[in-house]
Amino acid sequence: MSEQVNFGEQLVTPDEKTRRVGQVFSSVARRYDVMNDLMSGGMHRLWKDRFVARVKPRAGEQILDMAGGTGDVAFRMARRGAHVTVSDINADMLAVGMERAEARGLENLSWKQENAESLSFPDQGFDAYTIAFGIRNVTDIPAALREAHRVLKHGGRFYCLEFSTTEWPGFGALYDRYSEKVIPKVGKAVANDEASYRYLVESIRRFPKMPEFRRMIADAGFQRTSVEPILGGLVAIHCGWRI
Repeated sequence: MSEQVNFGEQLVTPDEKTRRVGQVFSSVARRYDVMNDLMSGGMHRLWKDRFVARVKPRAGEQILDMAGGTGDVAFRMARRGAHVTVSDINADMLAVGMERAEARGLENLSWKQENAESLSFPDQGFDAYTIAFGIRNVTDIPAALREAHRVLKHGGRFYCLEFSTTEWPGFGALYDRYSEKVIPKVGKAVANDEASYRYLVESIRRFPKMPEFRRMIADAGFQRTSVEPILGGLVAIHCGWRI
């Protein structure tokens, strides 16, 4: 790709965006989960519980958790007996996840540094592909969706948990003010990194709305696509099947 893409509010080359996103997550890796609690009032834990309940991981399944970073979603699925391959483009995020898994004595986990746009896994190797709060940071989202489709078995399922745009009157404007004024300052106070959290807020604003992202999932080859809004669409669970 030669065109420019958005890194928050800036236009940069695709390679530059990939590099900068990597720097963001390397910077915040050690405080990432603490910041998630502070920014969402702990609600991200409930959203992830709901997400995993929709995925319905089963014993013996092979699941790829892309952008799995610190392991929050993967741990939930592994406890249900699935074997989860946790993949992330960022080695620092994976290192935090591996430390957490070892401290908890969790098994059924593999760890692999991967770029969602060009996975090294063979075709049709996984029963499910999950990605939580990661797809909006991918430089080429359609390429990542096509790769998700490729590595799933026939009958495999794709699940994505991501921020979106709430349709509740008034709530969207209130959240916009909170995210613009509060989140970067919390990032500065807790993670000593205001710029990274300003980027994360901007990336949420630029992510496609629910109907558009659902069409993107279908364009990648998935069928029976659906979207489940949470808080009016502030967060959404997207689903598709490889049939």
